[in-house]
Amino acid sequence: MKKIFIICAAGLLLTSCASKKKYMELQNNYAALQTTYDGLKNQYQTAQIDQASAAATIKSLEEQLAEARRTNAELKESYRTLQGSLDQSLKQNSEGNINISKLVDEINASNRFIKQLVEAKDKSDSLNVVLTNNLTRSLSKEELQEVDVQVLKGVVYISLADNMLYESGSYKINSRASETLSKIAKIIKDYRDYDVLIEGNTDDVPINQPNIRNNWDLSCLRASSVVQELQNTYGVDPKRLTAGGRGEYNPIATNDTALGRQRNRRTQIIITPKLDEFMDLIEQAPE
Repeated sequence: MKKIFIICAAGLLLTSCASKKKYMELQNNYAALQTTYDGLKNQYQTAQIDQASAAATIKSLEEQLAEARRTNAELKESYRTLQGSLDQSLKQNSEGNINISKLVDEINASNRFIKQLVEAKDKSDSLNVVLTNNLTRSLSKEELQEVDVQVLKGVVYISLADNMLYESGSYKINSRASETLSKIAKIIKDYRDYDVLIEGNTDDVPINQPNIRNNWDLSCLRASSVVQELQNTYGVDPKRLTAGGRGEYNPIATNDTALGRQRNRRTQIIITPKLDEFMDLIEQAPE
C-alpha cells in the first residue's frame, strides 16, 4: 500500500511539472505575440502619418506644376511681345529709324530680368514645399484632422479650427492648443526669411459677450491672442508677426449649416517669403 502511494505521488509531481512547463511555454508565446502586435501597430501608425505627408506633398507639387505652366505661358507671351518689337524695329531700321544694337541690348536685359524673377520664384516654391512637408510630418494624426496645410501661389496657409485654439465663445487660448502651436512656432523660427500673418475668421452669428462689440472685434482679438502666444510663449520674433481679423466676411463654406459655420470659424497662419528680394528685382527692371 505504501508503494502504491509513493508511485501515485510521483505521478502527480511529474504531471504538475509538465503543466507548469506548458504554462511557461504559453506565457512566452503570448509575450512574443504581444511584442509582434505592438511592432505592427507602430508600423501602421507611422504608415498613416507618412501617407498624410505624401498626400500633402502631391497636392503641393500639383499646385506648383499648375503655377509653372502659368508662368511658362506668361514667358511665352513676353517672348512673342519682344519678338514683335524686334520685327517692328527691324522694319523701322530698314528705313533708318532705329539702332538694332541698342534694341538687342534691351532684349537681352529684359531676358536677364525675366530669368532672375523665375529663379527667385523657383527658390521660394522649393522652400515652401520643404516647409510644408516638415510641418505636416511634425503633426500627429489627430492634429492633422483639425489642421489644414496648403500652398497657394507661393504662400503657405495653415488653417486651425477655433475649437482647438480657443475657449468656447472667447479669444483666450486654451491648454489644448499648446502642443500644436509649439510645433508651428518651431517651423516659423526655422524659416527666418518668412513673414507671418495671423488672420482671424468667424461665422455670421452675432457675438454676445461683454467688451466684444461684434465679429470684427472677435476675429481681431483671436488673431492677437495667437500672435502674443507665439511671441511670449514660443519666442517668435514679433517683428515678423502681423495680426489681422476678417470677421465673417471671408467664408469658405455656407453659414446655413452647423458644419459650414464650424469651417468658417477658423484662424489662418499665413507664411510668405519676404518681398525685399522681389522688390529689389522690380527696381532693377530694364526700362
